[in-house]
Amino acid sequence: MATRRRSRPTPPTTPPSDAGLEASEPAIETLLLDTHNVFGFAAVVANGVAGIVCLVVWRVTRWRGRWVWILTVAAQVLFLVDVVVGTILVAGFKLKAPNVHYFYGFLVFLTVGLAFQYRDAMRGRTELLYGLVGLFLMGLGIRAVFQVV
Repeated sequence: MATRRRSRPTPPTTPPSDAGLEASEPAIETLLLDTHNVFGFAAVVANGVAGIVCLVVWRVTRWRGRWVWILTVAAQVLFLVDVVVGTILVAGFKLKAPNVHYFYGFLVFLTVGLAFQYRDAMRGRTELLYGLVGLFLMGLGIRAVFQVV
């Protein structure tokens, strides 16, 4: 007597096009929230390091170079990306945080813009300006983190 092979089970039907969106939203929200947290901590540390480096380079002129500005710009870009991701979380996913947390994010954007605007007025002391701005941004980041922890 010949044995019959079992047939494969029929695959489940594909869900309607809008049914898959609800399942993916929490994963995206979690990814964005984790990104916001990681970039926030990285930006705080990077701006602290960049601020100290700029202050040291302001006094020790032979250490000046392009590497100082690459470090400073990278640290500030980390903060700006963090603010944009936080804005996406609030606008797109209705995430709630204390209002002062939003204020600190806005202040980060404003501070980076003002520092860029004043760099020509501080000719000869640009490293001093960006050193103080880096330490100020580090302080803002620390305050913002402790508002939500």
